[in-house]
Amino acid sequence: MLTWALAATSGALIGLVLGLIGGGGSILAVPLLIYLVGEPSTHMAIGTAACAVALNAATGLALHARRQAIRWSIALVFSAVGVAGALVGAEAGKAVDGRKLLALFGAVMIVVGVMMLRRCGDRAAPPVPLTRETAPRLLPRLVGLGGAVGLLSGFFGIGGGFLIVPALMWAADMEVEEATSASLVAVAAFGISSASSYAVSGLVDWPHVALLVLGGAAGAFVGARMNATLAEHKGMLTRLFAWFVMAAGLYIVGRGIEAFRAA
Repeated sequence: MLTWALAATSGALIGLVLGLIGGGGSILAVPLLIYLVGEPSTHMAIGTAACAVALNAATGLALHARRQAIRWSIALVFSAVGVAGALVGAEAGKAVDGRKLLALFGAVMIVVGVMMLRRCGDRAAPPVPLTRETAPRLLPRLVGLGGAVGLLSGFFGIGGGFLIVPALMWAADMEVEEATSASLVAVAAFGISSASSYAVSGLVDWPHVALLVLGGAAGAFVGARMNATLAEHKGMLTRLFAWFVMAAGLYIVGRGIEAFRAA
């Protein structure tokens, strides 16, 4: 019962961050499952996190689709290529020693924190639709970036939104709001692909998935309410969370560095 309560609490913390600052919370899923819930297997934690992230992204996508038009042609091409990358990445991740994989995950957390501290620039050009005329310019970007981001997403079992959003902004001249909505298509697709690969190998803890999703829904509701109250401080909250993510990443890397020394 204590483990289940901690899993639900972890989901609530992730949802709270997502509702409060609009992103970044899913990067906490694997560390919380390992260090708070007590999941002994890094691979099991990654598979479980990937499944929960995919379900949360699918829910978010349904909500965004009702409020804002999504550029489906761009999102689907990016996601279709990325799914192949996610499947390859998931297989590669399962073949890596769990302690080394966790240390590498810590390094990714540091990168996420740095990227969250950087502010997105203004869009330099109007949005470009994917048509027969623009395909020669857009498709190479979408295919290259989609495959690379999908590979990383599958390898680490993360949603990858922090990479997908700037990739879509660069590939198709999207504004950040457009890219955020379109990114949910990719996050859901990559998460489902990664989770399926881990599930086939028996590396998904389904009760913990349910608790993460339920706790996440409650946390997101509270976070959204707090967001309305603390809207003028959102930048400061995002920066504080970014520094926290980097500090946590350094801690994880420090704990896992011995795995590389022993190799």
